[in-house]
Amino acid sequence: MNLIHRLAAIAGILFATSPAWAEKADAEKPVNIEADRVSVDDVKKLQTFEGNVQLVKGTLIIRAERIVISQDDDGYQRGVATGSGSALARFRQKREGIDEYIEGEAERIEHDAKSEKTEFFIRARVKSGQDEVRGQFISYDARNEQYVVTSGPDGTRAKPGSNERVRAVIQPKNKKEDAPVQPPKGKAASPAAPPRSPVPAPALKSAQDIASPREEASK
Repeated sequence: MNLIHRLAAIAGILFATSPAWAEKADAEKPVNIEADRVSVDDVKKLQTFEGNVQLVKGTLIIRAERIVISQDDDGYQRGVATGSGSALARFRQKREGIDEYIEGEAERIEHDAKSEKTEFFIRARVKSGQDEVRGQFISYDARNEQYVVTSGPDGTRAKPGSNERVRAVIQPKNKKEDAPVQPPKGKAASPAAPPRSPVPAPALKSAQDIASPREEASK
């Protein structure tokens, strides 16, 4: 396997998101990577992509200023994608079976293939459809399908008096329509009721529009 194919394979495996999220067809798609500079250290098992990095694999798109991929002695990969200045590291991928996307961003995004955890550090945001959560730290455990979101860095709470808060927007889930009742044998089905007009989903608020509980209490 040549160098480019090896890098693409590692990057594609490493940054494939949880099976509960991801479009399954993406696993069979080729990986396309663009960067200003690529360096490989076979002794340390380290691959580094630098400068306006873009990784595309099917519906999965990752953009970062720098992506570093390492591998332990057991063959498990760990990747760190970082932004630069005001530009955050970002990813986007279609969800399996529905026309929705998972989007995430942070100053630093780390994925550990061994633990199956993805962590977002500083100015972190994850959006699924119209649901959204923001904080200074977000951890997603794909093995157990669990989230942890905190207002402080590295899983901590923000200091008292800080304006940092965890913000979440969770849309109501529409109930499934009742299944049509089948008429007894020998009897004609009654005319179908006219279809009900769909109820529009409430507009998604941005995190900036969600007032802090302290602010609401003072009003």
